[in-house]
Amino acid sequence: MTTQHESRPSAASKPSRWAADTVAAMREGARLRLDYSAQSLWSVDRMIDGMRREAPPPAAVDVVLRGFGAYAGEVIARQTGGEWWASGGDYWVRTPDGRLWDPIDEARRCFSGGGSLRLLCRDATAAERPD
Repeated sequence: MTTQHESRPSAASKPSRWAADTVAAMREGARLRLDYSAQSLWSVDRMIDGMRREAPPPAAVDVVLRGFGAYAGEVIARQTGGEWWASGGDYWVRTPDGRLWDPIDEARRCFSGGGSLRLLCRDATAAERPD
């Protein structure tokens, strides 16, 4: 007999790889050290803001935004003990309280000027703290 967790494929493999690739690319290209801390998301939000000011077409930065979102998802998963979930090519982080968070879409909202990975992480981790 297998549990639900054992029977479904690991949803974390792709977003975890995207996050690791982003960490390596930022270290090499931008000389930015990302350490999977909530504080590091300040820098990620600033990087996305800088990209937005340069006004590239969204399709030109989609892979970069996906990487930043996956990185934020890894931060949330590590901070909360959450796990990645996947369905139909979309990825979310499910925190232990059962809530689903969409950091990859939030990265796209950041690029359009209406989101923040730092605030998403704050909200996700605050949901895990007792009052």
